[in-house]
Amino acid sequence: MTNLDKIFDSVGSRSLFKNKQVLQSNYSPNDISHREKQIEHIASILAPSLLGQKTSNLFIYGKTGTGKTLSVMHVVNELSNRSKTSKILRVEYLNCKLKKVADTEYRILAELIKKLGGSVPETGLPTGQVYLKFTEILENSGEKLLILVLDEVDQAVKKISDEFLYNLTRLNSELDRIQIIIVGISNDLRFLDEIDQRVRSSLSEEEIVFPPYNAIQLQDILRERAIEAFKPNVVTEGVIAKCAAFAAREHGDARRALDLLRVAGEIAERESNPKIEIKHIDHANDKIERDKIIYIIETQPKQFQLVLYSIFELIQNTKGRIFTGDVYAYYQDLCKKVKQEDLTQRRISDIIAEFDMLGLINARVISKGRHGRTREIKLAIPASITKKSKEILIDSLNL
Repeated sequence: MTNLDKIFDSVGSRSLFKNKQVLQSNYSPNDISHREKQIEHIASILAPSLLGQKTSNLFIYGKTGTGKTLSVMHVVNELSNRSKTSKILRVEYLNCKLKKVADTEYRILAELIKKLGGSVPETGLPTGQVYLKFTEILENSGEKLLILVLDEVDQAVKKISDEFLYNLTRLNSELDRIQIIIVGISNDLRFLDEIDQRVRSSLSEEEIVFPPYNAIQLQDILRERAIEAFKPNVVTEGVIAKCAAFAAREHGDARRALDLLRVAGEIAERESNPKIEIKHIDHANDKIERDKIIYIIETQPKQFQLVLYSIFELIQNTKGRIFTGDVYAYYQDLCKKVKQEDLTQRRISDIIAEFDMLGLINARVISKGRHGRTREIKLAIPASITKKSKEILIDSLNL
């Protein structure tokens, strides 16, 4: 028997999981712990829609993994189920972070038309015509209300502009048989403060803020999910508390806590260990950190990648201290090489600050006396993934 046969044959017997799906971020539990107040608030705002009445638009804020989408979808799905026979309302969900779906107003509308059973070409039509097609389909749908859930709506506004939100709300004045209720979900607490006042007044919205979970609440959530996810007696003492502590440090992110527990289970399973121990949580944390950095590097726009590549090269070539000015000079040369237009030094300084916030670098502000201030830059990416990170940048930038 080959080693592969042994591995494949033993996979069932050494599995620690009963239902791994329970630990995935897209899983919807029947009971959502520690969000009863927020769910009731959402429900009270949207309840009149069951009578076919247009309600206020609703905006939900909170950091990643605070149960925003879970709570909203729980309420709107319940509304949808209750109104199935009456055909009063319809619910559509759109994640505005998805590439090629929410990066232009045209594509957002095309995706909504597709969800409503119609179709338009991927490009080519004037946007006004696509709006016309959208309103036509809505008017003929037979429902009185469309609840449109726009998840991570701040991402679409960053990519497009807030004009598309204004246009969506203005449609209600042109629609006779149906009205649109917008439910926006955002990770950015300042999102509505930063949009045009005219857009804001057209939204006439209600707002709910979701606070982060604390360590005790995270432990409750993890315990409930662990009972469903793992076989009995798999999770050892202290594992849940350690998971919750890691996630509480990361602004109470339940998604992060669930990922940690799932990855720890996978690591223990691969080691043929019958139990998940605290050391597996540490390994899982390292792995998730590495994967997160790789994902950030892969998905950043070209200009971000050019700046990051400049930092990599400078640190490798100088082996000493590098500063914002050095990065800008190298970046300008790199832009000429790859035929990209270069951004201003101020914008590059902002990008460097963002890298610091994302944990890709450590940037320390130092004073140069009357010559002003600059940042001293050090890489914060673990040495184990530096090579892989550079390869991604070289490939993406065609260097």
